[in-house]
Amino acid sequence: MAAEKGARGSVLFTGYRSVGVYSNHLPHVVRYHKKHKEYYLSTAVGKSFLTYNVSKLGQVAVSNALPEDITCLAASPTLVFASYGTVLKAFSRNKEVYRTYKGHDAEIHLVLHFGGHIISVDTNSTVIIWDIRSEEEYLQITFDKSNFAVSAIMHPSTYLNKILFGSEQGALQLWNVKSNKLVFTFSGWQAGVTVLQQAPALDVVAIGLTNGKIVLHNLKFDETLMTFQQDWGPITSISFRTDGHPIMAAGSPIGHIGLWDLEEKKLMSQMRKAHSTAIAGLTFVHGEPLLITNGADNALRVWIFDGPGGQGRLLRFRVGHSAPPTFIRHLGQDGKQILSAGRDGAMHSFSTVHDRYSKSLGHGSKNKAKAKKVGLRCTSLRLPPVVSFASETARQHDWDGIIACHRSRLFCTTWNFVRSTMGQHKLKPPTLKSGTQGIHATAVEITSCGNYVVIGLSSGNVDLYNIQSGAHRGCYGKDRAHDGAIRGVVVDGLNQMTVTVGSDKLIKFWKFKSKQLMHTVDIPVSPTCSLLHRESGMLAVALDDFTIRIFDIETCKLVRRFPGHNGKINDMTYSPDGRWLLTASMDCTIKVWDFPSGCLIDCFLLDSPVVSLTMSPTGDYLATVHVDDLALYLWSNKSLYSLVSLRPLPSDYEPLVVMLPGASEEIEEDVVEVVDASEDMMEYESPEQLAEQLVTLSVLPESRWKNLLNLDVIKKRNKPKEPPKIPKSAPFFIPTLPGLIPRFGSEAQDESPQSKIVSFGVLEQKSAFCVQLEESLNNNNYDDPLKTVKALGPSGIETEIRNLAPEGGGSVEVMQSFLKMIGRMLETKLDFELAQAYLALFLKIHLRFISSEATLVEEVSVLSANLEETWLHMQTLFNQSLCVLTYMKSALL
Repeated sequence: MAAEKGARGSVLFTGYRSVGVYSNHLPHVVRYHKKHKEYYLSTAVGKSFLTYNVSKLGQVAVSNALPEDITCLAASPTLVFASYGTVLKAFSRNKEVYRTYKGHDAEIHLVLHFGGHIISVDTNSTVIIWDIRSEEEYLQITFDKSNFAVSAIMHPSTYLNKILFGSEQGALQLWNVKSNKLVFTFSGWQAGVTVLQQAPALDVVAIGLTNGKIVLHNLKFDETLMTFQQDWGPITSISFRTDGHPIMAAGSPIGHIGLWDLEEKKLMSQMRKAHSTAIAGLTFVHGEPLLITNGADNALRVWIFDGPGGQGRLLRFRVGHSAPPTFIRHLGQDGKQILSAGRDGAMHSFSTVHDRYSKSLGHGSKNKAKAKKVGLRCTSLRLPPVVSFASETARQHDWDGIIACHRSRLFCTTWNFVRSTMGQHKLKPPTLKSGTQGIHATAVEITSCGNYVVIGLSSGNVDLYNIQSGAHRGCYGKDRAHDGAIRGVVVDGLNQMTVTVGSDKLIKFWKFKSKQLMHTVDIPVSPTCSLLHRESGMLAVALDDFTIRIFDIETCKLVRRFPGHNGKINDMTYSPDGRWLLTASMDCTIKVWDFPSGCLIDCFLLDSPVVSLTMSPTGDYLATVHVDDLALYLWSNKSLYSLVSLRPLPSDYEPLVVMLPGASEEIEEDVVEVVDASEDMMEYESPEQLAEQLVTLSVLPESRWKNLLNLDVIKKRNKPKEPPKIPKSAPFFIPTLPGLIPRFGSEAQDESPQSKIVSFGVLEQKSAFCVQLEESLNNNNYDDPLKTVKALGPSGIETEIRNLAPEGGGSVEVMQSFLKMIGRMLETKLDFELAQAYLALFLKIHLRFISSEATLVEEVSVLSANLEETWLHMQTLFNQSLCVLTYMKSALL
């Protein structure tokens, strides 16, 4: 039964998209769109590729995901080609699969667009030329891998039907692919070929070698024009400027770029550490002084050469973590920014709205002044990665609003989001020195006012600082707060209480200002981490036995106990209303716990464990980061835009694996299956009466009954100053009669003015409501009169009730029948507020007449007893509900 229920996946969340990934180790491709008159570049990120416009470096498209990681990219003016495994696919509109090419026996590692054909080369040095439209194989060339392993490929300009192949052995071959003949063989330069690039001059090709040499060779005369030597290892990519400057750029495996002057035949300048990893690809935009580079460090940069000396400066960039992120939290209450810290030691802020709002806060430095002189690329000055941080936006425009603790470091650093840099303070206890006996910071918290910071250490000390001045404001406890390492520290929303969680199996509650210990709670197992929801005062503590306990910081008592996971709990987050607790564990699951019911309401399994997660303050997205993954994944909260049926899940619930956003398997056109999202929803129809013990309100709008007692005041206020005037000409539209239900008036209208003499025959005629009350007095069925009065407006109800008296055309029997109708409504407990409103108006109008009739006095006495009994029952239900709510909040379970 559990396995059957687990087949539905996640009930609350569905994959939306990934953020924070821009590039990997594959070279980018640039193409020019003639219709848009704009350059676009595409970069591979796992199973998909992203497309950006070069003008603003804004993301314009994300391709459909392939079954495996992309191994090679190529582009034509209208299509983008991506290969995975032995398959090559063509994408149209940067997204949809247009053509599929299958025929290789080994993995494809080179792809080249060639007119109406596409050329693919696999690792067995088998070359296949495909017709793009028909998907048919045009030509196949097989090289002996031991003698000529194809490592580079290009089409020389103006060489009709000619393709140049470079090999790992160093030789080059020029082939005519139309006649399938070898035209010429170049002996090479005793080093493997890594790059082939067409130079701006005809017949000239730049050849990059594994020994760091760059050879400019004339193919027509088989003559070497010039040779350059690069000392940074093999050449990874080459590009030429085409805007009138004879400059060649070459990439290296360590992230440097060399700029060579082709006229002077010398190195003009160097762009050191353009990327922190190998330069995957670099391309000069045709006719513009712009250089596009990408690397495996998850960075995409555009450089402009507009200064003296030919040195390029950074113009635009998209940068993410070069190593997997380990800790994320939302910044502020709008849910638009996610702060992230990764193993690369950098702090980033990713926008959920648009990439242009994302930014990098840089790396932490040991000496900020020295780092400014030598540059932050000096790795010796960098601090270790951030393991935890806390942020607050209340005073971020005045001073630093982020506090972070680093791995194996005693001091904590402050950061400024507005200036996108590390702050000026390094906070550490004045009595301890850095590195003292291996003591380091383990937990940090910033108050909601943005003025104070609380830091917990591995020695058990908990210290308070002012973040504006960096001054130490005291510590908790005489010697130290706990006898073991601090696993969590939180402060309530009003700066009244500080709660510390230590590895000594104790939770201590302190007064924030006086630092006096108020209460101590023992827990059976050492805690792993803690999280406080400030609005509700609920403190969640994850234990080493993988269970979770919830404490109320007002009463200092345990209020919930959840069984937890089957592995170490990595992180926790609350829903904005504090109703749900979301936990992530090393067992690769994310679980959602409901506080009011104390049950597990959702659970889904992922391919890799979640390292950290955070719920948006607006409740629209859940963000997760995973082991060995550079991306931040956003999950959409389905309960905000659709009806979600939440059911308690059994203890043996076995969830199915949910694919990460952007990593879903490709769906073939002939096996598309439509899944009804509401398949497991329970169809619920509200009964007319919810329960015999409860009262049920009507569905009528308040305007029908709420102002019945104040109609005289409303009529006096709305009385017109002048009588209405008859229009000289009839309106062009069909006239309607006044009332709750629109009705058209009769076509024939009497143009003569209406007489002011009232006909007594109208007063003598009884209304339908009055007739129905008379009939109900005999058959004891009051459905018809109740239905009639519910269809009337406030003025109509008052007129009908006023005419129940004998002077209005009614009788004592009709008034008695009306009171019986109210009594029936109270007995059935239906339309409770209508019964109260009708009875109040009836007594207001006819109270004197009722007191003079014995029959009506007796009926009112019976009705009064019934009404009092109903109100006493209602009060009892209210008291019971209040008791249950109080017990759920404060009682010890």
